[in-house]
Amino acid sequence: MRPRLALASAAAALATALVPAAPASAQLPFAACSPAGFECTTLAVPLDHSGQTPGTLSLSIERVRASSNPTNTAVVALAGGPGQAAIPLASDFAQALAPAITTRDLVVFDQRGTGSSGALDCPAFDSISADTTANLAARCANEIGPRRAFFRTADSVDDLEAIRQAAGYDKLVLYGVSYGTKVALDYAAKYPAHVQSLVLDSVVTPDGPDVLRRSTFAAIGRVIGELCGGGACRSISPSTRTDLARFVHRLQAHSLRGAIVTPGGSRLHVAMDETGVLDILLGGDLNPALRAELPGSVRSALRGDSAPILRLFARAEGLNGIAAQIGGESDSAALFATTRCEESAFPWDRAADPSTRRDEAVAAVEAIPSSVFAPFDRPTALASESIPICIGWPDASPAPAPIGPLPAVPTLILTGGADLRTPVEDAQRIAAQIPGAQVAIIPHTGHSVLGSDIGTCARTALANFFAGVPIAPCSEKNDFAPTPVAPTSLARVRAHGRTLKTVRAVLMTVLDVSRQFIGDALAAGKRTTPGSAVGGLRSGHAVYLSTGISFRRVVYVPGVTVSGFLPFARKATARFTVSGKSVPRGRVAVLADGEVLATLGGRRVHVRPGAARAARAGASAAWSPRLPRWPALAHSG
Repeated sequence: MRPRLALASAAAALATALVPAAPASAQLPFAACSPAGFECTTLAVPLDHSGQTPGTLSLSIERVRASSNPTNTAVVALAGGPGQAAIPLASDFAQALAPAITTRDLVVFDQRGTGSSGALDCPAFDSISADTTANLAARCANEIGPRRAFFRTADSVDDLEAIRQAAGYDKLVLYGVSYGTKVALDYAAKYPAHVQSLVLDSVVTPDGPDVLRRSTFAAIGRVIGELCGGGACRSISPSTRTDLARFVHRLQAHSLRGAIVTPGGSRLHVAMDETGVLDILLGGDLNPALRAELPGSVRSALRGDSAPILRLFARAEGLNGIAAQIGGESDSAALFATTRCEESAFPWDRAADPSTRRDEAVAAVEAIPSSVFAPFDRPTALASESIPICIGWPDASPAPAPIGPLPAVPTLILTGGADLRTPVEDAQRIAAQIPGAQVAIIPHTGHSVLGSDIGTCARTALANFFAGVPIAPCSEKNDFAPTPVAPTSLARVRAHGRTLKTVRAVLMTVLDVSRQFIGDALAAGKRTTPGSAVGGLRSGHAVYLSTGISFRRVVYVPGVTVSGFLPFARKATARFTVSGKSVPRGRVAVLADGEVLATLGGRRVHVRPGAARAARAGASAAWSPRLPRWPALAHSG
């Protein structure tokens, strides 16, 4: 997932800060650059820090100077991936890490092979080809050539040390998110004397990521339990975990096929197997709207209504899988493949050919109890991470050596209670290796905690950590509670009589459309733009305009067709027409306070404020959602 949402800039405050003289030992010639308050430079580093292979790389670096830096320390922000450029996020990091940089400089750099630090590029990944993923990866490796041996985490660690020395800092505070935590931990193990403290957000273990996702599979039941805690799924199912297992087992026998409605209102035939369920679960790390819809959609599928789960599957596909992992606006797909394939611990001989590797991987996973992957199976585990890419990658470097012990430095680990990519259990395992490390578990939050938490827990934990205040447990309400099971007929809508059922069906349609726009905004990391559209669950579509949402024959409840306009203006009235075989035709008006006035089948209906308020609130959220500060910085996590 690539961060695309810009934060409110802290440029004004940064521009007015007093800039002290550079440390006497500094060698880097920083110069003022945009945005205001930032300084930029470049640093040439060896391609091969051992000196055995000639060549250099130029690293692009930016920093913000603190008005006072008594300890001559820099906070270094390390982005995710591998392959994600950090400099496009410099202003975001400045605001998010404000408690840490009052008396320390902030340093942000594009790691080698990303962004403006010589981003690696593979034309093989850009072409439309019938080749398998493994063949594309092999082509990419050959396009990069022998240089691919020098884009590992260990190389970035030595780059970071070169930056520290050239800039003249005595110590570093390392903030890493997702893959960036791996760089931070490896640096801390190799250069412990130069680490003042660590902030690890969505931690990737030093020996990870696990290419079989074992900790992910183990955490699924707990994450679903948190989502449905406090009876939140009581109206959906007696046991959402049992439902999930039943559905996955059903898909193992037969894939699910059906049609979804595109944003333009046409129908598109799709098919999903059990890997699609895992894609939805992992997509929920980055988009809580997906997580909220999963229990009800699974229940619908078990009852024979495939529309909700197929729509959810289609929306999740853009946030997961190999295609998502090796592509992005500010990411280097080639760097992702290079780093992961050169240094991950795969269940095969690095010198083996792809066919032998495949056999060895299958044999290795067959030796693992099937319960480790439940409710999924071994083939799903083999296909779920980087094995499909790297099975065809010819390694150019030796296997990485294990890192040394982690230093006893002040450490804050931020972990999302709903994160399946880098689960709470992984964070706790790392904390046990760092004496005194504090773990802040942020409930109802997925991957990339500091950016994804729409509450205050993560920011409070960060501020307290740098203030020397112990981190206290935090509780937050779930802003994305499980959504109800979609009715399959007007008769299944809970209300008394056809007229009131019709009114309620209209409101449910409005709320569902609003949820889809919110989910799309979360996936994009920015407010919905005019002209955007979403398909109705059963048919029709809705278009997002600058003043409201236009409904064009949208069907959520079968037999209930809704058209009309939902304005964003608080005092405006929403007006809809309703038609269909199952309902009395007519008009429904929703006033600003949630009061409903309708004329259906020639009968006037007055409904006091209540359920309609939720629909109006949903529309407002679609217009200006409480988005995370940036979507999850994820690949490896």
